Amino acid sequence: MTDINQTISAAASGMRAQTVRMRIAAENVANASSAGANPNEDPFRRRIPLLESTTLASGAQGVEVRGAAFDMSAFREEYNPSHPAADPNGYVQLPNVDTLVEMMDMREATRAYEANLNMIEAARTMTTRALDLLRR
Repeated sequence: MTDINQTISAAASGMRAQTVRMRIAAENVANASSAGANPNEDPFRRRIPLLESTTLASGAQGVEVRGAAFDMSAFREEYNPSHPAADPNGYVQLPNVDTLVEMMDMREATRAYEANLNMIEAARTMTTRALDLLRR
């Protein structure tokens, strides 16, 4: 394959990976206040995408999503004795999601997605220019 095809396939793999990052961050934000229904039930646990460098079919180096892992950091606790999931001391376990961290991760994934898209656009422009030169 040509270098331009390898560039496009590497950028496309990056775009797919960043899409997964954005989806997982959005799921984390959506569940940031999802406490358990009773004191014995754990709240939502934050997920982290697992990305891995790989060699693509084109021969280029790219990135592949290998799944998502659970963030095993401690849950937040809030005093709310009227909540159905409150323990005997009145504390409710809340998800270990920090919406500010998730929003920053979404912003970073968006910027990386845009950078990969710009690489594809640049490769397309170079191909178009090369074809124009060959027509002359």
